[in-house]
Amino acid sequence: MRTVDPARRQARRRHIINAAAELFAAKGFERTTTAEICKATGMSAGNLFHYFPNKRAIFHAVFEDDEHEGATKAERLAAARTAADPWTALLDTVDLLTAPAMEPLVPALVMEAMVQAYRDPELAALLSRDNDEEQSTVLTLLHNAAAAGQIDPTLDLDGTAAWVMALIAALYTSAATDPTFNPAAQLPTLRLILHRFLRPDATPKPEQ
Repeated sequence: MRTVDPARRQARRRHIINAAAELFAAKGFERTTTAEICKATGMSAGNLFHYFPNKRAIFHAVFEDDEHEGATKAERLAAARTAADPWTALLDTVDLLTAPAMEPLVPALVMEAMVQAYRDPELAALLSRDNDEEQSTVLTLLHNAAAAGQIDPTLDLDGTAAWVMALIAALYTSAATDPTFNPAAQLPTLRLILHRFLRPDATPKPEQ
């Protein structure tokens, strides 16, 4: 019986995901054809479907962290929730959650995922799980920072967590819809907004 090399199979799957992600970012899910994915990967349809049952499964895979990346993110969020300095941990978490927006394809892919989630319950559930974990971490850090006297104690922390997540989402939306928007250049401004929103007496100048 022919054996399957797990590393080779994973590499082939990653090759398909990367090639398809470029097409999905440029054309959207609906307008990207299986034939275009086959051409981009240099595979026949039969070979492609050996790794994924259909185009939608490939699209889902774009948003599923591989084991290493997923573990790293989960570990960093877990470590943040128990950090001795919750304010610094909150800023580090914002950096972690905004980092993918600096990658050329990601903002457009996120926008497309939001569109597809309305008609794809499985994708919506996948995105919701990630969002819930992220917002829960932000909320925990806000509670910890409030208890430590690091942020305004009068804030509604549930609403504040929602606003922090909305600001992070706006970085992706702006990057996807405005060709002149540079998310890396705007990240210091986002951090300054958080300082002024959460710590009105601490208003450092934006990083140069």
